[in-house]
Amino acid sequence: MKRRNRAIITVDGYSSCGKSTFAKAIARELDYIYIDSGAMYRAVTLFCLRRGFVSGGVADTAKIIGSLPEIEITFRKNNETGFNETLLNGESVERELRDREVSDNVSAVSTIAEVRAKMVELQRAMGARGGIVMDGRDIGTVVFPDAPIKIFMTATPAVRAQRRYLELVQKGMPADMTAVENNINDRDRIDSSRDISPLCQADDAVVLDNSEMTPEEQMVWFRKLFKEKLNEN
Repeated sequence: MKRRNRAIITVDGYSSCGKSTFAKAIARELDYIYIDSGAMYRAVTLFCLRRGFVSGGVADTAKIIGSLPEIEITFRKNNETGFNETLLNGESVERELRDREVSDNVSAVSTIAEVRAKMVELQRAMGARGGIVMDGRDIGTVVFPDAPIKIFMTATPAVRAQRRYLELVQKGMPADMTAVENNINDRDRIDSSRDISPLCQADDAVVLDNSEMTPEEQMVWFRKLFKEKLNEN
């Protein structure tokens, strides 16, 4: 299903809905570039944790803003997986980005206006030539509001918590179901109520509730949407 039309495809939605997995599958099928915007905010959070600029969900905004010029986030293709891995100042931090401490603090960092402004600037530069699939919280509303295909993903909180828990277990990371559920609820509350680029569905986005869908069923859904939106046969 590789197309000549190099569109921008945005995949927004709640945490632990499988946005990254879905976006990666789309990129693989279309031979597009996949960009994980969430990983960029996690990378900034990891940097701040290492410097002691954030802890317990409380961020030192002034120190974080002052350190932004020191933060460089790039992506490099991993030949084993075929996808990009995140580099923080030249260091591959893909595994560290999923640590619980990063998850517990990323919302506090990502609500800072200056952090979001820098990430949006980087994301737009990455997508300037099209042919990308980017997932996140505000990609279709803020970063690429004119994208021809916008998807907003959701699933029940219980399903999302179970998926996140299993992801941590499979990666051999510490996992507690209650803590995971609390983290997801906190992320929803913070992401939806923040003043800067809150999580919300774009008016022209198509909703995908994948609570009871398999990965292949999601791709069948996407192929139909792709043809309808871009008039592909």
